[in-house]
Amino acid sequence: MPDRRKSRSVQVGPVMIGGGAPITVQSMTTGKTHQVESTLEEIAKLADAGADIVRVAVPRPEDADALASIVDGANVPIVADIHFNYQYALTAIEAGVAKVRINPGNIGKEEWEKEVLLAAKEAKIPIRIGVNSGSLEKDLLDKYGYPQPEALFESAMRHIEICAKHGFEDLVISVKHSDVNYMIQSNILLAERTDYPLHLGVTESGSVTTGSIKSSIGIGALLAQGIGDTIRVSLAADSVHEVEAGHQILKSLRIGRPGVNIIACPTCGRLTGDLFSIVQEVEAAVKERNFEKDLNVALMGCAVNGPGEAAGADLGVSLGRGRAHLFRKGEMIRTIPESEIVATIIEEIEAWGEE
Repeated sequence: MPDRRKSRSVQVGPVMIGGGAPITVQSMTTGKTHQVESTLEEIAKLADAGADIVRVAVPRPEDADALASIVDGANVPIVADIHFNYQYALTAIEAGVAKVRINPGNIGKEEWEKEVLLAAKEAKIPIRIGVNSGSLEKDLLDKYGYPQPEALFESAMRHIEICAKHGFEDLVISVKHSDVNYMIQSNILLAERTDYPLHLGVTESGSVTTGSIKSSIGIGALLAQGIGDTIRVSLAADSVHEVEAGHQILKSLRIGRPGVNIIACPTCGRLTGDLFSIVQEVEAAVKERNFEKDLNVALMGCAVNGPGEAAGADLGVSLGRGRAHLFRKGEMIRTIPESEIVATIIEEIEAWGEE
């Protein structure tokens, strides 16, 4: 992979974005923010799943009023998501949120935006300028006719300049589009012409299946070019799936936090044994134990690629007629019955590094 794009650093509570810091994974709660107890429960689940930062929606005055309690009860930095009413942003800053997201397409007059910037500057918290293809400024839609990458870029730059005019540069920028290609192009424009940290995401991407695919392509393509400092996979599903998908994207590119990476055969007539059940059981067991050991585990089902892949991984098995060869660090160490594969792999992972 190429070197990461150099970006300035922004502090979101105890979490750093940009400046060479590890890429963070974000998500957003789906419940009503003013329902404090259930919101805190969802935030805790997201944190347990690996969310580094959690955003909450603030569409109503009661949501803004609840932010202080949410900030006090949360175990990760909280970002307030503000649309239309800049006063909610001021309330959020007073409540102690770690960052405020404002949408240039609907925040309103520049003097209102200025008030938010000055309050954030005094509180020493950053702002995310979140440009979205679904809520672009009317004059830019008139100019471009459609949310083109250049339109999203121009919207972001317009508000970066407003921030700079008022002496505020503690910014994270995002330009999100439901079209994966446009999302990629928009972020490349920003990456080439600014040094602000970039928040990556494909907006309105869809269900767990389609949304994960779109997000993996869009976010992954940019990360593979060294572009991006924090990510959110947007899914029409339980928000925990967003966090899991985000970490999987990072792991697939070898830039995520430590964890077990499963390698497995695709569907093929050469398979021997019930490999699919084995893969599902191992993945479930690994997820349940939340291993922080960084290793590749290959679960292979035939004699063509099986021995080579198993030997090339840290741990691996290659199936054949009711049994499997077990490999560790490239060496075949013993043969085990197919019925013992799952338990053996988990035992090997648990013992990894202890020798």
